[in-house]
Amino acid sequence: MRNFKIVLAYDGSDFAGWQVQPDSATVQGTLASAIGRVTGEKVLPQGSGRTDAGVHALAQVATCALESSIPAENLLKALNDLLPPSIRVFEVGEVPLDFHARKSARAKTYRFRIFRGAICPPFLARYVWHHPYPLDENAMQQAATLVIGEHDFTSFAAVDPERGKREDGVSNVRLISASSWEREDEELVYTVRGNGFLHHMVRNLVGTFILVGKGNLLPEDITNIIEAKDRSLAGATVPAHGLYLVSVEY
Repeated sequence: MRNFKIVLAYDGSDFAGWQVQPDSATVQGTLASAIGRVTGEKVLPQGSGRTDAGVHALAQVATCALESSIPAENLLKALNDLLPPSIRVFEVGEVPLDFHARKSARAKTYRFRIFRGAICPPFLARYVWHHPYPLDENAMQQAATLVIGEHDFTSFAAVDPERGKREDGVSNVRLISASSWEREDEELVYTVRGNGFLHHMVRNLVGTFILVGKGNLLPEDITNIIEAKDRSLAGATVPAHGLYLVSVEY
């Protein structure tokens, strides 16, 4: 067996997320189908994490073990010939058999894009959240810094009974090493890097920072919300189509 590491980007607009689902187009399922057509093997590539429906990725990482003797560079070309234009494979390489896209990951970076202009161009609409209303962006930046460090992020985790207990059995404690807002022309962009993220965590953080921007919360309220471990105290989950998985580190 040979273990392959696949780095791919995708436009999540037309997919029901990463994870394979019956009767729905998913990134994992589409990639598995393409690998099967190239190698004749039935495999389910494992991603670094499950992006939700509508979420995009600039550099998702997947791994799968194959018996095929196909060279990595040929597999890359063949996959891009078969995959839809909304999914592109940028790298394929052999890695040790114990390397796993999710279990071996050490850090991830996500980005959330908000378009602040009065009118959102139609060609941007699927890739940004349009929020033209008044926001105190300086207060949002102050709030963003308060999540840096190791905290229990239960207040920002989705209440999703279908997911049940996390696969790895660990707590909701995560280490955030970077968290900031930056203006890029008419966009306000949030970037966060951490050793792991809970379901909907980034989108719930953004929704809470929006409340700070509106003046409904003070920046220092973020600390109290973290300590409370109560999802009802944090903001609403913002739309998925503004979110990007930027990179995965190993």
